[in-house]
Amino acid sequence: MSSNEPSTPDPLGPYDSPLSASPAPESAASPAAAPAASPSPEAQRLAGLESLLQQFGSEMLRQRRSERRWRIGFRLAWFGLVLAVAWAVFTQHGMRPAAPSGPHTALIEVRGEIAEQSEASAENIVASLKSAYEDDAAKGIVMRFNSPGGSPVQAGIVSDEIQRLRKLHPNKKLYAVCEEMCASAAYYMAVNADEIYVDKASIVGSIGVLMDGFGFTGLMDKLGVERRLLTAGANKGMLDPFSPVDEKQKGYAEAMLAQIHKQFITVVKHGRGDRLKVDEDTFSGLFWNGEEAVNKGLADHYGNLDYVAREVVKAEDVIDYTPQENVAERLAKRFGASIGEGAVHAMRAIGPLR
Repeated sequence: MSSNEPSTPDPLGPYDSPLSASPAPESAASPAAAPAASPSPEAQRLAGLESLLQQFGSEMLRQRRSERRWRIGFRLAWFGLVLAVAWAVFTQHGMRPAAPSGPHTALIEVRGEIAEQSEASAENIVASLKSAYEDDAAKGIVMRFNSPGGSPVQAGIVSDEIQRLRKLHPNKKLYAVCEEMCASAAYYMAVNADEIYVDKASIVGSIGVLMDGFGFTGLMDKLGVERRLLTAGANKGMLDPFSPVDEKQKGYAEAMLAQIHKQFITVVKHGRGDRLKVDEDTFSGLFWNGEEAVNKGLADHYGNLDYVAREVVKAEDVIDYTPQENVAERLAKRFGASIGEGAVHAMRAIGPLR
């Protein structure tokens, strides 16, 4: 080939390698960022309001959750109470032993204070007496006393009912067994029995009536307290402990006590008859031990429940006719009392009528 032949041009053209290319000079450092502008007062108020709303919402949510937990807890408590009452009723009903159908001695307990709402109320005792007298398998009845006395009204109701039942069932004997104490209203009941049995150390008697209280007039004078009592009726404030004793009203009260005492004495004389050896102390309110009570004719013999059932009634098996309050009834009474107490507190919180 000839040297003067034109050369073929390169289709790619001249190529500069990046490795060989010199880097472009870096621009000068940017100036420092400008400080942020402070928020305006309006923006600050909005931010505070937003924070307050968030706190309020959180608190409301917490309270709602707490209320829901309490509601669930109360519902569970109610459900547990219902289950407990049902369990007590069914278990006591299933576990109650069957009473023997053969001859036995009926027992009626008179324990504690004789009062309307107590275990030894006339309602309970009268119901027990009726059941015992009407049961042909009961060959005799024993009233066992461990009571210092109580209401003459309750004792009078029981006394009248004993006399009525004894007339209806003349062949079924009633015996009173005095253990620790048979005094006042308890003795009021016991004298209606055919015979009274005591221990030598039992406390028997106290044939009397009392009405007690306190007077605060002297203390009020020392403290500078004035009593303001408004009544409609001259004797409506009779025996008010914060007012001086009115002799006329005192006379009324003493006459009433004397009349109740006379009723008590009549029942004792009727029940004990010629066995009673009356002296100046018999109806004075004194009480005696069992040994002295036998000597004075206030009681007949020494003996306890087992002795009377075995040797007198001749029926050793003893069946308790005293009403037994079960667990469900106790729970119901306590719940009812708590509801009543809550209602009283609520009414007091309202304040007096104006």
